[in-house]
Amino acid sequence: MLNRRVLLTSVSGLAAGMMLPAAARSVELSRIEKTAMRGAIDVTEMGVRPGALDDQSKAFATMLQAASDRDTPLFLPPGVYLVSNLAMPKRVRLTGVPGASRIVYGGDGYLFAGEGCEHVELEGVVFDGANRWLDDHVTGVLDFRDIRHVSIQNCQVTGSGKTAIALERVGGRIERCEISGAADVAIYAVEGRGMSIVGNTIRDCANGGILVHRWQIGEDGTIVTGNRIERIGARAGGTGQHGNGINVFRAGNVIVSGNMVSDCAFTAVRANSASNIQISQNTCLRSGETGIYSEFSFEGAVISANIVDGAANGISVVNFNEGGRMATCTGNLVRNLKTTGPYTADPPGFGNGISIEADCAATGNVIEDAPLHGMNIGWGEFMRNVVATGNVIRKTGTGIAVTVVEGTGSAVISDNLIEAARDGGIVGFRWTEAVTGDLALAGVDAFANLTIERNRVS
Repeated sequence: MLNRRVLLTSVSGLAAGMMLPAAARSVELSRIEKTAMRGAIDVTEMGVRPGALDDQSKAFATMLQAASDRDTPLFLPPGVYLVSNLAMPKRVRLTGVPGASRIVYGGDGYLFAGEGCEHVELEGVVFDGANRWLDDHVTGVLDFRDIRHVSIQNCQVTGSGKTAIALERVGGRIERCEISGAADVAIYAVEGRGMSIVGNTIRDCANGGILVHRWQIGEDGTIVTGNRIERIGARAGGTGQHGNGINVFRAGNVIVSGNMVSDCAFTAVRANSASNIQISQNTCLRSGETGIYSEFSFEGAVISANIVDGAANGISVVNFNEGGRMATCTGNLVRNLKTTGPYTADPPGFGNGISIEADCAATGNVIEDAPLHGMNIGWGEFMRNVVATGNVIRKTGTGIAVTVVEGTGSAVISDNLIEAARDGGIVGFRWTEAVTGDLALAGVDAFANLTIERNRVS
């Protein structure tokens, strides 16, 4: 128990310690630091020297294996370590001083690669790919496959000649990392086993930010939240395969929430054939093509409370022709769209606020400055079971464009407020051709599948 006598004794001991000569204090501090890292191997004790000019790959590999055999963590002191071709042993727990413990790729193969490991944990280390060539059999500077648990926290990964962090059939988390300058993408997670990608900062990558993919459509369960993603290019070209801040492909049950995504060549958040996806509370700024996409053969998408400011198209929930269906699009703010994009647009063109097609409810959205259509419902014969209610739409070309091609399903368009729609409040289209007057004013007796009522157009 702490009493006055013990407290006074502790204080006098501390004071005496502060009166020690500088050399003695240095020894004492060193002892305290080692005590704080109790259980961790100091790499200098195993022949790895910070700041050495020569390649230390052999000593580093020996050290990793020894730590794995002893199931012991490693502490990497500040300094630069030049290494190459390090194959991860069964268990790795490597901790450095954030921003100061720097591992630099020496070239001629790969930096870190691991397959079939039990546990890989990296924290507080800078991994510098030095923009050097990577061998064909690896995808990234950090390349991990078929590992039950990978944890990469508070690290920096820079200058990768391909992808920065490549994961295949991996579970675990990537958190609070800074990734920049990848010649391909920042994080590529394929066939994930419940990954969490949280609170990372990603900048200036040539083809993509965070990619969550699967080889075949299936459950994935990755969570992508709280990341900041900026300046993503599409150096490899295409019409949407590259240039996305967050791209989910064939992966089901994925959550994308609370991310800040800006200045992507194509899309801030793009989901392709991704069922049961939740895209919520993301801020999507200055996307070159579409702010948020849910497309192709998906079933189930919740798109809510996002901000899309500055894109060619705002939010697209489309491709009923490929089986894309079932979504809610609620409470989003879409504004400041444009008619130009990174390629020649397919019909109906760029400048749409929100596009929906099948088994979808679009409610409570606010759309402003969409030069083509504020809302686009259906495409040709592809429209079924759509409800558009309670939306505020202003300063657009057409307020709401709805398909009136024969054979379409039902739609209810009600209680929307449309202001300053240059080409009409609610207009029927046959593909790209406007074929009706303003249905909000004239009624829709000719279209038994449409219910249009209580809309206010001014």
